[in-house]
Amino acid sequence: MNYLPWAVVAFLSYSMVAPLMRVATSGTNPIPSNVAALVANVVLVVATFAVITVSGEGLVTYLDDPKIGYVVAAGFCLAVGILSYYRALSMGPVSLVAPVFAMFFVASSAVGIVALDEPVTARKLAGIALAAVAVVLVAGE
Repeated sequence: MNYLPWAVVAFLSYSMVAPLMRVATSGTNPIPSNVAALVANVVLVVATFAVITVSGEGLVTYLDDPKIGYVVAAGFCLAVGILSYYRALSMGPVSLVAPVFAMFFVASSAVGIVALDEPVTARKLAGIALAAVAVVLVAGE
């Protein structure tokens, strides 16, 4: 279960993205959401490059891998999702935008089950359904 600490770090870190972006992209003298996305993602690229360098993973080695198309497609989806998310945060309250955005957990789980043949259990289905209900309850006004 080495993935669990990383998942917790991701959860804690990502919990601050929406509030920080909302403050940066709204109110007096807001930074445009696309500019905020660019700056935030430059930080991501620099940090990722540092991790790749320190870990010794070879970037160029993977550029001709047959799976690179999946990475490019994921990057496209990430770009559309993040740009849209930051735009929504610049226009609406975090308490509504973030839960709607969080529906990607439900959708990703469904794709994992349907397209990637991940195991389905009653408990998993109940969790996905409850997550959807939670998002609806949190986002409702």
